[in-house]
Amino acid sequence: MADLSELLTFDEFLRHWAADRPDQLAMSEEDRRYSYAELEQRTAQVATMLLQGGLKKGDRIAWIGKNSDLYFTLFYGAARAGIVMVPIGWRLAPAEWTFIVNDTQAKWLFTGAGFDDVANALSGQTPHVVKSIKADEARALIDATVRAEFDAAGPDDAALQLYTSGTTGNPKGAVLSNHNLFGLRKNANEADMPYTKWEEDEVVLVAMPCAHIGGTGLGVMAVASGLPAYILAEFTPDGFFDAVETGGVTRLFIVPAALLILLQHPRCATVDYSRLKYILYGAAPIPLELLRQCIHMFKSEFIQVYGMTETTGTICMLPPEDHDPDGNVRMRSAGKPLPGVELRIVDASGNDVPSGEVGELWTRSSNNMVGYWNLPEATKGTMAEGGWIKTGDAGYLDEDGYLFIHDRVKDMIITGGENVYPAEVESAIFGHPDIAEVAVIGVPDDKWGEAVKAVCAPKAGCTIDPESVIGWARERIAAFKVPKSVDIIPALPRNASGKILRKDLRAPYWEGRERQVN
Repeated sequence: MADLSELLTFDEFLRHWAADRPDQLAMSEEDRRYSYAELEQRTAQVATMLLQGGLKKGDRIAWIGKNSDLYFTLFYGAARAGIVMVPIGWRLAPAEWTFIVNDTQAKWLFTGAGFDDVANALSGQTPHVVKSIKADEARALIDATVRAEFDAAGPDDAALQLYTSGTTGNPKGAVLSNHNLFGLRKNANEADMPYTKWEEDEVVLVAMPCAHIGGTGLGVMAVASGLPAYILAEFTPDGFFDAVETGGVTRLFIVPAALLILLQHPRCATVDYSRLKYILYGAAPIPLELLRQCIHMFKSEFIQVYGMTETTGTICMLPPEDHDPDGNVRMRSAGKPLPGVELRIVDASGNDVPSGEVGELWTRSSNNMVGYWNLPEATKGTMAEGGWIKTGDAGYLDEDGYLFIHDRVKDMIITGGENVYPAEVESAIFGHPDIAEVAVIGVPDDKWGEAVKAVCAPKAGCTIDPESVIGWARERIAAFKVPKSVDIIPALPRNASGKILRKDLRAPYWEGRERQVN
């Protein structure tokens, strides 16, 4: 039997599991179920289909749609051939779809069920796309393809490109290799942590959006472990309850806002959670009262995970033993680095600061992205000499090595697990006929962690209607980025160089809170 810690590509894993456990369930969605032998065969057909269609290693294909067994089949098959999958958020506005598709220079665009109108919405605006393929057409193409031999991608070949919102208004494509996706497994296995080990009867729930590392990453975890991925097109309470009751799900990733939605659902208290082992959560800390309610309801162990797209997801983990229903200091932390992950806290000059002192978090591991697609300057600004990534988060390490996030160096807002950059929202609002200037900030929200707020100053002689601002933004950006509220002030506070003082705008809303994240 192969030493699995040495496997670093989708091709290696799929070939291994097809030989080792051909009849083991690999993936399911609704009534579609695939064994590892079937998944290996279908992904080889995908690789063949793409290569025979004129694509080559390093080319991009894009997906606009919800989570789907088809998406993961296309992703794994493309990755085997060194063709890079780019999942694009289905909740984005058509203008945002267009930008990302064009930025990727994707030659083939696949759309999921229910997204047949995407091609019309993008018609004439995506010159690189030579084929736009609907879900049913894609399945038929795979079925009709006769598998052929192909040169498999290696560990350092790119496999996935995820878009993260940019501070300048345009999102950036973080390029992730096979090694990025699988490289930390060996370190975790050698560390012998029980919650990083998998039993043979486990099932992984994939419910978070595939355009995020927290969605696609769970599918990768399933393949790496030779276990089934139970796929939900999107997170819904009933979908979650069914997955636990009848799908045998044992672990999942979820954001705290979604946990709250589950607890408030009338069905929640009637479900049998006896198979549920671990609930991984991230994108925001969990409020103590919410943790208490979740422990009482789900009776599973909780693990907080911290990471970002550029670090291929999780680099720090707060283990179950540090989750106390009565509360403790460590629960305010993001945990300790995973085996194989290095952390530094640095000052503005890039010098390490003492334990307990706040600075910017830098990290180095095999998880660090290849770079931003076609953005060498942005890559250089994020990736420091020596292989370090500047996370943009401000925090400190305590004497035991626990990471505490204090604030964000960048201005990113995290609302319901979605990343929103003020510059994107400000760009959408700018141009409103009554607004002279606008600043966007995140404010505490009990349900979503943070809510997007626009602070606007009117043009001379104009009066701003908050509802008109919200409506204006809704026409231009995704709904989760649209401000939930609008404040009107005479002028925005600025420093001597003219920079907007966001911290001054944020301060009243965060007064009395220990951290400037929620």
